[in-house]
Amino acid sequence: MSKMRGRILIPLPNTGAMGRKRNNFYMRSIFILALLLFGLLQYHSFNYLDSRDTMLGEAVTNDSVDAILSMVPATLHKYLTPHSRNQSSGSALLLNASAAALAGAGLNSATTISFGIYRPPNITEIRRQIVKYNEMQMVLNEDTFGPLQNDSVIIVIQVHTRISYLRHLIVSLAQARDISKSLLVFSHDYYDDDINDLVQQIDFCKVLQIFYPYSIQTHPNEYPGVDPNDCPRNIKKEQAIISSCNNALYPDLYGHYREAKFTQTKHHWWWKANRVFNELEVTRFHTGPVLFLEEDHYVAEDFLYLLAMMQQRTQDLCPQCNILSLGTYLKTFNYYTYHSKLRVRVRFAKIETQSIRYDFRKVEAMPWISSKHNMGFAFNRTTWMSIRRCARHFCSYDDYNWDWSLQHVSQQCLQRKLHAMIVKGPRVFHIGECGVHHKNKNCESNQVISKVQHVLRIARKSHQLFPRSLVMAVPSLMKKSKLRKGNGGWGDLRDHELCLNMTLPTR
Repeated sequence: MSKMRGRILIPLPNTGAMGRKRNNFYMRSIFILALLLFGLLQYHSFNYLDSRDTMLGEAVTNDSVDAILSMVPATLHKYLTPHSRNQSSGSALLLNASAAALAGAGLNSATTISFGIYRPPNITEIRRQIVKYNEMQMVLNEDTFGPLQNDSVIIVIQVHTRISYLRHLIVSLAQARDISKSLLVFSHDYYDDDINDLVQQIDFCKVLQIFYPYSIQTHPNEYPGVDPNDCPRNIKKEQAIISSCNNALYPDLYGHYREAKFTQTKHHWWWKANRVFNELEVTRFHTGPVLFLEEDHYVAEDFLYLLAMMQQRTQDLCPQCNILSLGTYLKTFNYYTYHSKLRVRVRFAKIETQSIRYDFRKVEAMPWISSKHNMGFAFNRTTWMSIRRCARHFCSYDDYNWDWSLQHVSQQCLQRKLHAMIVKGPRVFHIGECGVHHKNKNCESNQVISKVQHVLRIARKSHQLFPRSLVMAVPSLMKKSKLRKGNGGWGDLRDHELCLNMTLPTR
């Protein structure tokens, strides 16, 4: 014990524990540095992509006439160049191009060109022409492309007065594969010589014009136009009864009375469907799909190719589907190429509301919804006959919209509900900025047209059009669609009767 008192004990360092602490410190430091470096790289990557999006977006907004014409084959410029008798405002979309053509011909803006005075036909003459066209049922270009085959696609286009948009729809149709095998049926509710000239200029497929005979144009001072004794929209029912105005006892479900400009669209849609399926000689034995478009739509060059593929795959992908839909109402489209990470974002609205990745091979199935699937959709005679048997539900439903009325038919009358196969990457686009429900300051804007052209060019260059196969997307959970209250505007018993009379057989 005495020896131990003289020694000083010095504790040795625990080198193993300190080494582990030091190593942990280094590892944490390296991990944090790596994380920071990764974040920095991601930041620069996103900035790069956003800058590319910005540059591409700037390219998209180039909506000049020259830029739009440069995206169209020269042989199709004839459909975009107005040859108006009176240079109406509806044909002013490409006046700059016409001026350029004059300059190229050695003429300046001061050059005077005399065409004589054009006098549009009066109502009596218009009625006579409509009767003539509807009786003749002349199919243009049939001698070139042969008779309509029973399984060919019939494309029915509802036309009003917006010739500028119709020009671009025709250009897009002209560039579609297999369009020469189709029949274009233009259904007009306004007789216009400039529109007729444009339609009759088409030389890439068979064409037929039909004219809705009960339009506001041909009945300006009587039903179905505006009768002087019609009840004003906002008059109270008690006052209407006292004044004995037309249909005083039957306002719509919101207490309003009929407005002809709103009722015409539903009448026209129902009339043209009955006309195409049940009255035209050329469609007597037709069993193929009938595709419904409007004058302010624009189609991709593979829309017929994809429609045929969807039709072939219906039995194994979606046996319950009786409608094929090629268009969707979305504000933003993101197209990703198959072989690279390049992202192209196109904004179809001032505020970007959603961002969606598109695979042009994918389709999905769901119950047909009027507000989502009413653009570029097709069905055959079997589906039509089931809809037609529910004419009373369609014609008496208090809603001036044909698509809401059709959904009401599906929910309330059809044994086999309307079920749609929808493409995830749209092949039909909406280019119209003005119409029944929307009035912009500039109804001749080319901005949306330019964006659609750019989107399709990107899809074409990245080989996303003409897919070799279709893939059914995993169905998203959807709430069961509730029975909805109509939008009104269809309380007048005269409209119910006119609508029902359109289903009477005439063939």
